[in-house]
Amino acid sequence: MMLSSLIAPQKLNGPDVDITSLTADSRAVQAGSLFAALPGTLADGRDYIESALENGASAVLSLPGLADISVPYIASAEPRQLYAQIAARLRAGQPETIVDMTGTNGKSSTIEFLRQIWEYAGKNAACFGTLGITTNRGVEPLKHTTPDAVALHQTLQGLAKAGVTHAGMEASSHGLQQYRLDGVILAAVGFTNLTQDHFDYHDTMEDYFTAKSRLFTELSPKCTPAVINVDGDYGRRMADLAAASGLDVMRVGWSGDDIRIAELTPRASSQNLELVWDGKRIKIALPLAGEFQVLNAVSALGLAVKTGVAKDVALEALAHLVGVAGRMELAGRTDAGAPVFVDFAHTPDGLEKLLRGVRPHTMGRIIVVFGCGGDRDPYKRSKMGEIAAKLADLAIVTDDNPRTEVPAAIRAAVLVGCPEAQEIGDRAEAIKHGISLLKHDDCLVIAGKGHEQGQIVGGEIIPFSDVEVAQGLLYPKGRSS
Repeated sequence: MMLSSLIAPQKLNGPDVDITSLTADSRAVQAGSLFAALPGTLADGRDYIESALENGASAVLSLPGLADISVPYIASAEPRQLYAQIAARLRAGQPETIVDMTGTNGKSSTIEFLRQIWEYAGKNAACFGTLGITTNRGVEPLKHTTPDAVALHQTLQGLAKAGVTHAGMEASSHGLQQYRLDGVILAAVGFTNLTQDHFDYHDTMEDYFTAKSRLFTELSPKCTPAVINVDGDYGRRMADLAAASGLDVMRVGWSGDDIRIAELTPRASSQNLELVWDGKRIKIALPLAGEFQVLNAVSALGLAVKTGVAKDVALEALAHLVGVAGRMELAGRTDAGAPVFVDFAHTPDGLEKLLRGVRPHTMGRIIVVFGCGGDRDPYKRSKMGEIAAKLADLAIVTDDNPRTEVPAAIRAAVLVGCPEAQEIGDRAEAIKHGISLLKHDDCLVIAGKGHEQGQIVGGEIIPFSDVEVAQGLLYPKGRSS
């Protein structure tokens, strides 16, 4: 595709050239490539222009002010934004209906529940984000929650070519702030909640909120449906912002004006749900445990209806939902019948919702195994300890992706909030000990890693799965589950 067409309406200064690929990695440059020399937090792409030219770059995109470039040079005050728009044109083709979901917790579950409702309604549907790319053929891995703009549009183009008409995706604050989604055509958007996370990237909660708000104030055309959980202050603020931007806002949750959760009755591994919608009370048997699962399912319900699924069909689909991998996933039960759950909860709010979610389903003690990641927000460590001490009957503090930090130092920071907790650094041993303590009416929750298949120690990813470790202990070789 000619460079002038890719950057329109911006004018091209210099000769027009045919562009066959776009990349921000100088090592991937070849003849016909447009190299995006993007400034970053860890590296500056402008330092690699010479390398890109040596590899055959046909053009360069970067900030204004560069001189002596031997190929066409596109200067932009927001090169990341133009990069995303070029990616959308170069990798043209998207599913007809795309929904973006943002927030701190619940994005993965919400878009997976939405995918299931779409499938139930006869749509060829997919979703992608933290868990990978999920279609009716299974799950494929993804490196990032919101991929680089080029990878994102390769994914969307591939889904469209495969016949997928409806796709749900997670929109991270990083992806929104770095303009990765700016070339996506949106049919609807959603918001779950906003709680402390990513303070290794964002300076304040307000900065975090502002990054999330771009989805509603800048990326969504007027009249785009926006389904927003308004149970928290940030949700109410986001709903007001979205409405002020001309979006079609649906407010949901316990405080929802449009879909309101009226009553919830926990069962052993499910719950009976009563909603108020259009002034009518609707009863649903939801085959999922945990209040936060209800919030995610209700958001998915609203998004499904806003994207064309008949209301009665969407409601019927709720009774057939299947839980998401690593999200309050039942790994198994002990011989005495005590359940062992695995969940991705890795923030204070996520851990609190998880422990409060299992309490109504647990007659005895809640035992929690958890830790905090290294090279990430250190301020949440003691807070998560406090939550574990308050809401669990016994806490076991262990390692969770220590990365380049000293594991014992991370555990010590967590233990400030829960000084009575047990400390077992080896995660497999911590899980083993937690299971050994379970009695008939007890429950074990293994939090922090969920679906992840590795433990990051230093620069190495060591194969590790909470679910597999738990199941290996619950169901030894020669015994079936």
